[in-house]
Amino acid sequence: MARNIEIKARIESVESVFPKAAELADEGPIEIIQDDTFFPCENGRLKLRAFSRNEGELIFYRRADRKGPKESFYLVSPTNSPETLRESLSLAYGRAGRVRKKRTLFLAGRTRIHLDRVEGLGDFLELEVVLEEGESVESGEAEARELMKKLGIGPDQLIEGAYVDLLAQGGN
Repeated sequence: MARNIEIKARIESVESVFPKAAELADEGPIEIIQDDTFFPCENGRLKLRAFSRNEGELIFYRRADRKGPKESFYLVSPTNSPETLRESLSLAYGRAGRVRKKRTLFLAGRTRIHLDRVEGLGDFLELEVVLEEGESVESGEAEARELMKKLGIGPDQLIEGAYVDLLAQGGN
């Protein structure tokens, strides 16, 4: 499975971080509308991400629910029928939640910088530092911390868990 180091932070607004992210980026901004449906999963998290009626991906991932940089293992399976797949998985397993967001994506080297406007929650920044095969977690964590500094993200802004968890807790 692929691995990355992730952080998620609450931000004042996408607009407040946008200029700093653009300055650091090699590519972007890319605007993406995402509709994520989560399904019960004992061994991690399983979500179907729909981009449109005929483009999506089923994503399994496993990571600790804690603040700060953390290792995530993931596997992505593309689909050209996200609506049918969502219905099939919902009938088979039920739903654990749904998250709709507008994501602005920047690429800074091997790091994906996401500026997310999440329905019902507000604005967030997410960093994903993609790790090479056999690369140490510490290397990716150091890169994530350096980018946090450059983007003006403090430790008090970091959140644990996923957007679906925050929605289930009433947005806190």
